[in-house]
Order: sequence, then C-alpha cells, then structure tokens
Amino acid sequence: MTARANQDETSAPSVLCRTAEKPVVHFDELDIALVRDISPIEDEWRRLEGREWNSLNQGLDWCRAWTAAHQSELLAVTGSIGARILFVLPLEIVAGRLGRVARVPGGRFNNLNTGLFDDALAAPDANELRRFKADLARILRDVADLLVIDEVPLAWKGIMHPLSDLASIENQNHSFQLSLLDTMEATLAQINAKTRRKKYRVQVRRLEAIGGFDYVVATTPHDQHTLLERFFSQKGERLKAFGLPDVFASAPTRDFLHRLLDTPAQGNHKPLSMHAIRLKGKHDGHIAAVTGLSRKGGHVLCQFSSIDDSIGAEASPGELLFWLAIERCIEDGATLFDFGIGDQPYKHSWCNQETVLHDMLLPISTKGSVLAGLYLAQTGIKTAIKRNHRLYALAQRWRSRRDGQD
Repeated sequence: MTARANQDETSAPSVLCRTAEKPVVHFDELDIALVRDISPIEDEWRRLEGREWNSLNQGLDWCRAWTAAHQSELLAVTGSIGARILFVLPLEIVAGRLGRVARVPGGRFNNLNTGLFDDALAAPDANELRRFKADLARILRDVADLLVIDEVPLAWKGIMHPLSDLASIENQNHSFQLSLLDTMEATLAQINAKTRRKKYRVQVRRLEAIGGFDYVVATTPHDQHTLLERFFSQKGERLKAFGLPDVFASAPTRDFLHRLLDTPAQGNHKPLSMHAIRLKGKHDGHIAAVTGLSRKGGHVLCQFSSIDDSIGAEASPGELLFWLAIERCIEDGATLFDFGIGDQPYKHSWCNQETVLHDMLLPISTKGSVLAGLYLAQTGIKTAIKRNHRLYALAQRWRSRRDGQD
C-alpha cells in the first residue's frame, strides 16, 4: 500500500492525534459555555474546522447555510481555556410537540457528525465525563429538553472520538467509503477491479454508440445552480416512480443546498460542487446523471446523486459518473471518497470501508427523558425494519402515501 493510502481501519485507534510539542489539555480544565453570538468565536471555529479529522458537516459555512435556510438560530457549546477554544459543538433548537431538541445543524443531510475538537484535547475520564454531562445540562437547561448528537463514528480515521463513552445507541444507518490511492488502478485493486474495468468499458461504448458524452464539472454559478435544479427534478421523478417520499422537496432544503453552492471554496475545502454526465450527438445537452460532492482536505463526500434513465439507461450513467468523479478526485490528491449514509448495493461494490455510526443522547429535563426513551425506541424499530427488506419496502410505501397527503 502506498504512502497515500487512507488510514488502516483495522488497527487499534488512538485516542487523539496530537503532535509531541503540544501539551495535553484535560476536560476538567475547560470552561464549558453556550455561545449565542457566533461572531466572536468565528476565527477559533474556522481554526478547528481546518483539522482533517473534524467533519465538514460541522464547518461554520455549512451550519450557517442550514440555519439561514431554516430560519433557526445557530448556537454552539464551547470548551475553552481563556481565548483558546478546544472544542465546538454546533447546535440548533428544534421545537416539537413533546419538547425542544438541541441537535447538530444539517439534520438528515449530514453524513458524519464529529463536532470540532482540538488535537491537544484528551478524552475525558469517567469523572470528567460526569462533570461534562452536568455542565451540558446546566447550560442547556433554558433552551432544550434533550441534546441529540447523531451519526457519530466512535472511531474515525484511526482515532477514537473523545466523547465515544457518551454513545447511547447504534444508528440504524452505516456509511461507506473507498480509500483513494495514487492511481485509479491501485484504488480499484482494493475492490473488484476486473469487474469495475469491464463495466466501465461497456458503459463508455454504449454512450459513444448514441453520440458520446462529456463529463461536466460545473464552474460558473449559473451552471452549478442549473445542475442542482436538474438534480431536484431527476430525483423527484425517480422517487415518485418508485413510490418513495422526496426528501429534497421542501423549500428550506433546496435553499440550503443552493446556499452551499454560493459558499466560496477555501483551498481544498468546498461545501458543494456539481458534477454531471451530459450527452452529445442527437441527444446533445441531455443530462444523464448528476452528483453533488463536498470536499474537506483529502475527504470527498458524495452528498446526493440522480439519474435520468429515459436515454441511455443500459449504459448505467450513474455508475459511470462515480468512476469519473473518483478518477478526478485521485488526480486532485484526495485520499477518501465517501458515499455517505445508507446501505445500497452499489456502495458495497465500490467501497472497502464500512463505518458504524452511533447516536448520543443527553436528557436535560423530565420531558427530555421521555423524548430520549421515544428516540431510542424509534431507532430500534427503524433498525429492525431496515434489516428486513420486506418491512422496509412496506415502510417506504407508507411514507410516500403519507407525504403525498400532506
């Protein structure tokens, strides 16, 4: 395996990755606070989001785009020593019939939630963790009944999450990744290389037989937003055809994704970019497949994808688009292509890593204890349904009918 290979997930993860010259900071040294005005901590937030281990879904631009689109308040729990912030947990408050939930901005559109942690911060021991939970309950008492940090990997990139002992239940979904090596050939050697190469050649030949295609990486704002709208259309039509609910249908969700497109890239950090396969010849201009990718450092995350199978369906343009996007990511020096949450056959065929995610729940009030119990029960039921293909299909059809009546 080359030096560019991603982390060895089979090795025992370290607690935190810190350089030798940095002193270790313990949780009991921190001042835990709830921050309502983000402006004074923006520089520290951006410093922490620059750490490769921290999830792009907790980046400041991501969180601001979400809360602006949903007209909610962006809050943050911070742990600091003086002016130096050692961790940030971004939050929004969602009010429901049974109480108020403090959760990570992004909701179901996040694929990985780590929070933002300085690499000098040591994981808390049992006593520190008890005090930390008490501090969280104290500072959130007036704003929330339950704290939920979901879709958390207890081990990520060979490092244990500093709050892994707060895990309450395994999330019903796992996420799937492909390690990117120096070349496409080396990358494919980790999986089913022979089958992948054969499929790619067939896909290219079939599209060339009907006029050819271009791999499009949108660069102008107009092209980016146009492709996003095309995705909404394609995805909605396909989900409807399968009798499934369209999770991208709401205006705030679409506004959120458009806002991400308008966020400027900072080096190798880009909240969202649009890629597509556009046909040529007699079908010139037809968009056969679309995907939206986010990147932070070496980590590229597929946020969504769609296909239009009215032309060239036998060429599997969605699979072809993944090949071309992965190939480009390798050329650009990325080290991990993340297909995100959800257990689909195509992910198993592409990926050599499967990441188990957990949810962390902390009741703040009596209402919160009731909410936590309901949450745990629902997650257990969802897990059981997802592991039974027949029950899952029935549940999806019921959701589609319910959403159609709203």
